[in-house]
Amino acid sequence: MVGVSNAEAEGFEMTVEELRALMELQSVDALKKIKESYGDVFGICTRLKTSPQEGIRGDLLDVARRQAVFGKNFIPPKKPKSFLQLVWEALQDVTLIILEIAAIVSLGLSFYKPPRGQTTVCVDSNTAAEEGESEMGWIEGTAILLSVACVVLATAFNDWSKEKQFRGLQHRIEKEQKFAVIRDGQIFNIPINDIVVGDIVHIKYGDILPADGVLLQGNDLRMDESSLTGESDHVKKTLSGDPMLLSGTHVLEGSGRMVITAVGVNSQTGIILTLLGVGGELEKEKVKKKKKKQDGSPENNNKLKAQDYAATEMRSGTSEEEKVNRQSNLPKKEKSVLQGKLTRLAVQIGKAGLAMSTVTVIVLTVSFLMETFLMQKHSWTASCTPVYVKYFVKFFIIGVTILVVAVPEGLPLAVTISLAYSVKEMMKDNNLVRHLDACETMGNATAICSDKTGTLTMNRMAVVQAFISEIHHKIIPAPESIPQTTLSYLLTGISVNCAYTSKILLPEKESGLPCQIGNKTECALLGFLLDLKQDYQAVRNKIPEENLYKVYTFNSDRKSMSTVLKNADGSYQMFTKGASEIVLKKCNKVLNADGKPKPFNSKDNDIIKNVIEPMTLDGLRTICLAFKDFPAGQPEPKWDNENDIVMDLTCIAIVGIEDPLRPEVPDAIRKCQNAGITVRMVTGDNINTARTIALKCGILHPGENFLCLEGKEFNRLIRNETGEIKQELLDKIWPTLRVLARSSPTDKYTLVKGIIASTISEQRQIVAVTGDGTNDAPALKEADVGFAMGIAGTDVAKEASDIILTDDNFTSIVKAVMWGRNVYDSISKFLQFQLTVNVVAVIVAFTGACITQDSPLKAVQMLWVNLIMDTFASLALATEKPTESLLLRKPYGKNTPLVSRTMMKNILGHVFYQLMVIFTLVFTGEKLFDIDSGRNAPLHSPPSKHYTIVFNTFVLMQLCNEINARKVHGERNVFKGIFSNSIFCAIIGGTLIVQILIVEVGGKPFSCTELTVEQWLWSLFLGIGTLLWGQLLTTIPNSSLKFLTELGHGPPKEEILEEELADGAEEIDHAERELQRGQILWFRGMNRIQAQSRVVNAFPSSFYEELEKPQTQSSVLKEGNYLNSAVLSDAKGSFQTKLNSVSSVHDIWK
Repeated sequence: MVGVSNAEAEGFEMTVEELRALMELQSVDALKKIKESYGDVFGICTRLKTSPQEGIRGDLLDVARRQAVFGKNFIPPKKPKSFLQLVWEALQDVTLIILEIAAIVSLGLSFYKPPRGQTTVCVDSNTAAEEGESEMGWIEGTAILLSVACVVLATAFNDWSKEKQFRGLQHRIEKEQKFAVIRDGQIFNIPINDIVVGDIVHIKYGDILPADGVLLQGNDLRMDESSLTGESDHVKKTLSGDPMLLSGTHVLEGSGRMVITAVGVNSQTGIILTLLGVGGELEKEKVKKKKKKQDGSPENNNKLKAQDYAATEMRSGTSEEEKVNRQSNLPKKEKSVLQGKLTRLAVQIGKAGLAMSTVTVIVLTVSFLMETFLMQKHSWTASCTPVYVKYFVKFFIIGVTILVVAVPEGLPLAVTISLAYSVKEMMKDNNLVRHLDACETMGNATAICSDKTGTLTMNRMAVVQAFISEIHHKIIPAPESIPQTTLSYLLTGISVNCAYTSKILLPEKESGLPCQIGNKTECALLGFLLDLKQDYQAVRNKIPEENLYKVYTFNSDRKSMSTVLKNADGSYQMFTKGASEIVLKKCNKVLNADGKPKPFNSKDNDIIKNVIEPMTLDGLRTICLAFKDFPAGQPEPKWDNENDIVMDLTCIAIVGIEDPLRPEVPDAIRKCQNAGITVRMVTGDNINTARTIALKCGILHPGENFLCLEGKEFNRLIRNETGEIKQELLDKIWPTLRVLARSSPTDKYTLVKGIIASTISEQRQIVAVTGDGTNDAPALKEADVGFAMGIAGTDVAKEASDIILTDDNFTSIVKAVMWGRNVYDSISKFLQFQLTVNVVAVIVAFTGACITQDSPLKAVQMLWVNLIMDTFASLALATEKPTESLLLRKPYGKNTPLVSRTMMKNILGHVFYQLMVIFTLVFTGEKLFDIDSGRNAPLHSPPSKHYTIVFNTFVLMQLCNEINARKVHGERNVFKGIFSNSIFCAIIGGTLIVQILIVEVGGKPFSCTELTVEQWLWSLFLGIGTLLWGQLLTTIPNSSLKFLTELGHGPPKEEILEEELADGAEEIDHAERELQRGQILWFRGMNRIQAQSRVVNAFPSSFYEELEKPQTQSSVLKEGNYLNSAVLSDAKGSFQTKLNSVSSVHDIWK
């Protein structure tokens, strides 16, 4: 804490402690304290050396001074784990522990030297060779321990680099989140971290407050404080009622200005998060010291308890409505299609690998016992025990080798790398991914429900037509042609009835267009005034925002905005603007050609038919401008009775606003349709405007029998006699629905939920939704993938989304589809490669062990093949860039197998080729190359050229097969685009170089010996044969291979529903106590995935001992944990308070 003297020394008359104490008060108590101590809220501004109108000076010295006294608007995250801590965590992997024990036992036994001839007494073998090599027996155990060390270091480094990347992404999101502040009389958009105590901040509908403050001026301002209090009631904020505004709360309605009074760890959210352990070690120490001072004070103890309760409430506070919403979200638990399939596939492969390794150990052990004790007639003596144990350890290591080879431990790493790489690249395509699984899920999308304004259109609006003085002008009229009275109403009405933050600035370039700041519709109206040679800023200077008597701000229910002015004579004047057909119904007069009110029958459709409909058919958005006078001398109207107030209006004008279609949108929509994705437009605009835009962009085509509905008609068709929504009625509508106009956010939510819940199609629909408003949040959460607008979107919408479109452009959604499908294909490519390696290696190791009592591929060689090569392969195959060809295929769907018939053909075909080559080399290689046989070699015998050729050929075949794996859909040209992926080329080249070094200089640790040039060329020839064999497999039609089984199906629908219903209640109950609503859906899916991953990890815990398995498995699960927490931090990263809660969430998740 900063002391009083510090604040006084800097010229401030309030201290941090005073401000914190003030912000803990609410409503009446707060008003009383402000009145007693400061006079009014403006007195606080005086003491903080700021102006309610001009703000702080804003120079660097002033900002630095305020940060030094009152703190920065930043809550430091927890100190990241050190590299040694990460190394220790990596060492906890059960598989690694088993391997370490086996290696230590092997190493210890290698130093046991039985008396000469003792081995012969115990086992019949080549005594001379064995005793000659016993001095080198320690190498295998040492090599395994060194490999474990490499695995641990690689895992720790991977976790460390991911944590660093996560914090970098967090910092980037933090910088991008900006707020409008007034400094030195100018409005600036600054990062929320740069906000300081004393700043005057503009707040508006949809904002999440970045710091604590006191209201200076508000227009119909209502807040959602449930994140702090747990109460779902909307709290009205006024100067005379409750002016206290708290960080992390949502602006549900209205706008206003506030003075910042507490930032960072001194804000109410910061205090709570510090108590939860988020604010870093320094703040913890401060809290501890303060607690010591407060010990023994019942009042203080109660206060701390209250703060703890508030912290709990912040996490768990929910309304009944929210609980119902969460329960309705249960079917979304299985959110990631790919993760579900991979989990099932991994479990299946794990079981098979465990069975194979167990059988191998049993066969080797039984065979050894029978040969030694039954056939050779040896007896077990104490002196022979170390010799026998050596053999048993060898058999155990062989079994572990087979298990490690069998389980595709590189698969989770491939998923991690593919998703992480895609997320990084998607940022360049204007997709900021907040939930990692959304990247992959988008590749399976079957439907997109898109907004119109700003997404399909350019969101640069301009008035191009106007109905003024009973004349429909197809172009902007000259100001001289408009009656002065009408012009005056237009000027005042537009100037004061648009947010004062909306304005038109001079072009940045000499020949450029004027800059539109704020709401684009309001900017169009302000631009209309400029076209009429009117100065709206002069009116605003005359009537500042704080002089507005009453404001009914725009929301999706009103679809209008009204502002009331109080005149000097006691009369009132109200100006209204909004959707033309809605406002027009509330009009009973219209200004005539003389600028005088003329009776108007709102039931008369002449204006609608002759003005509004022609405008909408031209694709224009129509806005009606109206006013109403309240004469002096009458009782003051009851302003809270809005329906009576906004009635009996006088129509000033109707304007047609053009929002040009983005030129790239028609092509993007065509690509979506070719890709099997249905695009629907859900907009609040007039149905004729929406239909025209839909025709222009290709959502609708002339002659097609698709539906265009308004929200009211939509609700009428999907509800029964009692008003309840029926799925069977909705199922009759949504398949042909393409445009939903004049829709509310509730309509959007109902449509999205209905499409997802529908069972009429063979595959469950995967729905993506775009939204920008606060009320779009339910639909964004309900959707499989929610896209929030980065420019026009509110903070609440961004928090509810999975991906933020930083350019608000529909084409960015198409790029997200491409990246999502690319992730799916990348995993399929890796699976095709990995399963081929695994099947061949398992069969070779198993057969060789059972026939020759040893595996042709040694344990340390398997570490290279599985741990190193698979890691590289996952990196190489998971970093392919997407191509347009990805959009020529239909979505995969939940039940489409990961391993298709084409992939199975390639896997089995290459397995057959490689097994033929390997077995030929194992059993006849010594004759073909005229070398000594490596079969039946005694324990610790030196490496043979025979098995070195087998190992070298096996690796080179995998390298060439990695090139084959680049294509999984039957394409013949496997080299197409290979040089565009520099990572792939570097990995292939690097792996080949390392393989050469292993063979030529690896020696005993790698069980290799040098090969001649001729032997290298034969190995290379047999490896390249894989490419030629792949071309042969491509010519075999799939139709003739219907007997092949596909792998990696999604779970049956009944199983998903049962699991969701069974697990849902418990998971919701616990997750909600830890996290806020925006994170729950992510946790539901990932909790289940992580639980299943533990099942897979249980297999290694018993036999999973090979070095590679541990590394990949452990590193991937750790990466999974990291990525889950990173996603959660991303989810909150857009907002300061949520950003800083990441560390605690990360710990909770761990």
